[in-house]
Amino acid sequence: MDQAENHLVVVNDTDQGPHLHTRSHDAIIRPLLILLIALAASLPAQVDPGGPDTALAWNQWRGAQRDGLSPDTGLATDWPDGGPSLLWKVDGLGLGFSSVAFAGQRIFTMGQVRGAAHLFCLDLSDGAVQWSARIGASGGSRQPGPRATPSTDGKLVFGLGYDGELACLAAESGEEKWRKNLYDEFDGEIMSGWGYSESPLLDGDLVLVTPGGSAGSVVALNKTSGALVWQSGELTDEAAYSSLVPAVINGTRQYIVLTARSVAGIAATDGGLLWRGAFRGSTAVCATPIYRDGFVFVTAAYSVGCKAFKVTEADGQFQVSDLYAGMQLQNHHGGVVAVDGHVYGFGRRNLKCIEIESGEVLWENRSVGKGSITYADGHLIVRGEAGRASVALVAATPTGYVEKGRFDQPDRTGVEAWAHPVVFGGKLYIRDQGILLCYDLRSN
Repeated sequence: MDQAENHLVVVNDTDQGPHLHTRSHDAIIRPLLILLIALAASLPAQVDPGGPDTALAWNQWRGAQRDGLSPDTGLATDWPDGGPSLLWKVDGLGLGFSSVAFAGQRIFTMGQVRGAAHLFCLDLSDGAVQWSARIGASGGSRQPGPRATPSTDGKLVFGLGYDGELACLAAESGEEKWRKNLYDEFDGEIMSGWGYSESPLLDGDLVLVTPGGSAGSVVALNKTSGALVWQSGELTDEAAYSSLVPAVINGTRQYIVLTARSVAGIAATDGGLLWRGAFRGSTAVCATPIYRDGFVFVTAAYSVGCKAFKVTEADGQFQVSDLYAGMQLQNHHGGVVAVDGHVYGFGRRNLKCIEIESGEVLWENRSVGKGSITYADGHLIVRGEAGRASVALVAATPTGYVEKGRFDQPDRTGVEAWAHPVVFGGKLYIRDQGILLCYDLRSN
């Protein structure tokens, strides 16, 4: 473990606690007040609806369910000119495109500093760096730095480097518990030269990653020891850059994996191949698959487009059928979200709304230009990848594009803004290389 230099600026911090005003000469009020305070302290703590979710609802990439849907409610439905209030900014997190994950009072992210990929632990209240630890080598001559977002159960935290180094650290201290290399130990193989970019999936006692290759595309490891539980030898596609998604289909728990060649369901119990649909990528397949009520939706750029499947099960046997395929949506790496039977995401240029069952495009708009997306409390929050990296609040409705406010990111680095925005605990987190910005989204 090593220490990392960071520069902290706290702006417009309005989180003020309640103030009790009493009259010191009042001999009756004071004892009653002391008694009430003592009674309150003895009661179980209540979760602040605008504060962090102790159930680890956003403990990994795109949240616990990998769907990009924030659990937050009570957020502002319009943004003022200039956007929501900036609570704090931290710098010094290094190169890369990692987003953020949360556990208790900690934020986890990754960045390349001093020529190596590091995992950072930050304080939730102000972003101050608590510790950092080396994960792997530096990555990439173009767009260098780690691409993965850490995953945590509150006690352990897992990070994956560009070079295939998967490390397990103590969440409190950064002490290394174990590490594996996806190339060396699982015969890993990736579709092209961008390095490992997926975010590890935590599911119960397992941590899962996609090394790809002839030994088996997906591996499940015991999260505490790193011991191999299974490798999916029936699926041997090269890994892409997409992350695994947990799903329960007709009572069977499984992991949906999008590879360089296909989308498939892998049994959670033993890694067996349950179903597989053809979806061959080109250059880069990045977007996380979407699963909703038997429908699987995948999309990729470089003239690949999108495809939807229907997955069914009868007598223990799974079947997958193609629903449609086309160029309605060519999502690069900004991701898509599914809300009430509709998929929202960026194509090559515009933000689109697509009906998931039919593939019909219901609307499209230039919005902030090609970028990334997340969802919270009835709204989409979209972030442009180029220029000013504008961030906009958009109503999540199939009836048309309705923008509710936008702002330009301050302190832009000029590098592509590929890190996805995150909404958690009533706050919006925006990462731009070494900078992390935290905004207050709570309604006044």
